[in-house]
Amino acid sequence: MKSYSAYLIDLDGTMYRGIEPIDGAAEFVQRLNVKSIPYLFVTNNSSMVPKELADKLNNMGIQASKDNVFTSSMATAKYIDSKKPGANVFIIGENGLWQALEDQNLKPVKEEADFVTIGIDRKISYEKLAMACLEIRNGAELVSTNKDAAIPTERGMVPGNGAITSVLSVSTGVTPTFVGKPEAILMEQAVEMLGFPKEDILMVGDNYDTDIMAGIKAGIDTLMVETGVSTRDGIKHLNKQPTHHVKNLSDWKI
Repeated sequence: MKSYSAYLIDLDGTMYRGIEPIDGAAEFVQRLNVKSIPYLFVTNNSSMVPKELADKLNNMGIQASKDNVFTSSMATAKYIDSKKPGANVFIIGENGLWQALEDQNLKPVKEEADFVTIGIDRKISYEKLAMACLEIRNGAELVSTNKDAAIPTERGMVPGNGAITSVLSVSTGVTPTFVGKPEAILMEQAVEMLGFPKEDILMVGDNYDTDIMAGIKAGIDTLMVETGVSTRDGIKHLNKQPTHHVKNLSDWKI
């Protein structure tokens, strides 16, 4: 198997399921650390700040610092800043998105927005959606942290940010710019942060439609694990296959 100089690693389904670590995850990260191989956890989670996610990992015995975490909120903030530094932004989302935009020196506004950005918001209301639609109709660009239609919870699959984004898109007729996996925006930024050529980086994840397709779209080799959403049998009919496949990260030689 090819040796890689740096890793991009998914979280939910790859490192943990809910609040439970996945067997082999902590040891996998430990092996990276022993060999001083850089890694970055890349996640579509827009609700949490990096320190919260790092704390969650550490509490499971998986070594991480906030500098090892890159979220779709952070990528969204960087994307908007690249388009218009200091832009006025109408925000629908939770703390992770608000903090990322603030860290990028973007200005939250209720009207005259340059951008409407949306992440998961479990206190969503008709009024928030209505105000966002009005801003979009007035010319604001619609940027969404990710297109996840549904997300897993202890109750089962519930609406994700992609489902909420569709309300704004259908109402206004405007096609959103999606930032998170499987789109390449988050991946390109993550590659830049690692500072290695794409051919030296491996994307590790459990979900073919997000993690693996993100790597494929970005031109990065991929490793699919069967500890979460996708299985080898379930994707064997697809034309584009992961570069590598293992049942569990314990099976992957670094």
